[in-house]
Formats: sequence, C-alpha cells, structure tokens
Amino acid sequence: MKTFARKKLFGSVIAAILLVVAPAASATATVEVYKSPTCKCCDKWVDHMRDNGFTVTTKDVGNTEIREKSGISKSLGSCHTALVNGYAIEGHVPADDIKRFLRERPRAVGLSVPDMPHGTPGMEGARSDPYNVLMIKNPGDSRRDAVIYNRYDPHAPKQANSAPEQGGSMMRLK
Repeated sequence: MKTFARKKLFGSVIAAILLVVAPAASATATVEVYKSPTCKCCDKWVDHMRDNGFTVTTKDVGNTEIREKSGISKSLGSCHTALVNGYAIEGHVPADDIKRFLRERPRAVGLSVPDMPHGTPGMEGARSDPYNVLMIKNPGDSRRDAVIYNRYDPHAPKQANSAPEQGGSMMRLK
C-alpha cells in the first residue's frame, strides 16, 4: 500500500513540475524569422517575440520561398514567415497564441495572421482592427480551409470579470 501511495505522490509531483516547466520551455524556443531587410513592422514583431521570452534569429532574405516550402498558401500570407519547433508562423501572430500552440502541439502546419492588420504585434498605432489568428491544418490550405484559433476585437465590450462563476462553465472559442 505504501508503494502505491509513493507512486501516486511521485506522479503528482512530476505533473506539477511539467505544468510549471512546459510553458517556460515553449517561450525559450528559438524562432527563425524570414523577412525583408527593410520591413520595420517585421522588426517590431521580432522585438515582441523577444520581449515574450523567445530567442529569435532573423534571415533578411524575404519570405516567399520559405512560405511556399512550409506549405502556406499565398491567401494566408503576410510580410514575414517564422519557423519554430517544426511549425510555421505567418505574419503578426501574438506571442501568447504561439506559446499556447506550442503547448498544445496540434497536428497542423502552423498559425497565420494573413495580411497585416492594424493593432497586431508589430503593427501597433492609432488604429486597431479586429482580426483572427488562423490555424493551418494541411499544407496548401487556403484561407477558407483554415480554422479560427483565436479572435481579437478591440471594439468588443470588455467584461469586468472574465473568470467563470463558481459552478459555472467556461467555453473556449477556437
């Protein structure tokens, strides 16, 4: 009986350690960014990633070739493409979404914020537009094939307390 209790305790300790270490490990991942040498918004996105704990290397060679090799269609394209832990990240995807994606490890090509929406990391300014972070499931998927991974709407009313009430439930939109 004591052996069973020890195994149970050991398993609980390991699980707790993984819950603490896994998010930190994903933030220390190295991100390789392919971008134009003259694109200032790409530089700002790189700074955003570094500010969120990622190690970033840049390749100032443009991103058309790497986007195509990564399986990202032109309809999901943006100004830079990043590679991290076997995934492709296209455009101004927020670091928190990338961290969550790396923790979840879905079967997918990667994430994309197509085009260059105002208000995304690296595109901050006076204007902020609603936008979606899209998950690309299969190589070559078009925008209509992608799945919404997260939504951002700066014009939506803010809720005072987003935590679920005791006994309530919380629904997560993808």
